[in-house]
Amino acid sequence: MKDLAPHVFRQRLLVEGFYTIELSREKLAAYLLGVATHLGLKAYGEPAIYSPAGLGKAGNQGLDAFLPLVDSGISAYVWSGARFFSIVLYTCKGFDAAAAVAYTREFFGANGEVESLSF
Repeated sequence: MKDLAPHVFRQRLLVEGFYTIELSREKLAAYLLGVATHLGLKAYGEPAIYSPAGLGKAGNQGLDAFLPLVDSGISAYVWSGARFFSIVLYTCKGFDAAAAVAYTREFFGANGEVESLSF
């Protein structure tokens, strides 16, 4: 992918895995705020969390969330039935990607395989 704005710093991290914890809106909000704090990123608003509440395919039910950061944001997507999460950290400030993956793995109780990609 061609870097169209080399003068604009961007760090992106995708983390995916299967969770073992009991997940709720409140727990997902705690994750978003916690990972931001853990990485030294500053939120400027509260987490926004949505659920399709039965709309769409049954297999796609879960939660969608976003936390606005002073330097961009964190998005989280959770499939309840599959107990699967997909999280994207997108910032204009550098952060420790390994620390983000470790925090996410521990928070979600992802005892199995967790995949991540920095780009």
